Amino acid sequence: MFDWFKVWFLGISGKIIDLPITAAAPTMIFVGALDSSLLSLPEVNDYITIARIAHLPHEVYFFPLFPAIGSALGCLLLHRIVRGGEQLLERKFKSDQLDRIKALYRRWGLLALVIPALLPPPMPFKIFVVAAGALGYPTARFALVVFVSRAIRYYFWGLLAYFFRDEVLQVLGWLEEHFFWVLGTTVTVVALVLIIRWLTIRFRSRKPGPRPEASYSVDGRS
Repeated sequence: MFDWFKVWFLGISGKIIDLPITAAAPTMIFVGALDSSLLSLPEVNDYITIARIAHLPHEVYFFPLFPAIGSALGCLLLHRIVRGGEQLLERKFKSDQLDRIKALYRRWGLLALVIPALLPPPMPFKIFVVAAGALGYPTARFALVVFVSRAIRYYFWGLLAYFFRDEVLQVLGWLEEHFFWVLGTTVTVVALVLIIRWLTIRFRSRKPGPRPEASYSVDGRS
């Protein structure tokens, strides 16, 4: 049923791995921008970066820059679309989520982007990007934080693929062979995390607050 997805996913990654760097670089920038803006392609950038460097280890010095640049451009697009539009946030996201994210921004500023930019799903990221745009954070500083954070993430994967090349190639082969099992497990884990998170938020919102105390006036009227 989902054979088309396997063919599509492995086809894209395989083609980018085989492309010369003059074509692979702009392709990765485009894929990174697409993933970080209007369309979500979970883990595609990470997978391609690991696979490309495992096959071409000499590119470890520069290839991770391309998905990082693409991700920064995609986030900039999203940032500009929603800039100054806090009402858009309130329509799209739950108020308790927004309150927590606003509190993080008030305390840490744009550094609140660093952790979600470094971590893979199910860590949410786009809501932080959208919030930064709606709250009017400076564009240049925002782009720099996203680019540096994403570059650290992709260079981490690149160095891993470089130093453990043989093991990584074996793992990649195993992943391709067990593609649907890995996909199903990943989707299940992400769904469980989201369900647990939703139940936790719902449970907290149902906690009874302190009962209001009745006050009475001197003449006996409440």
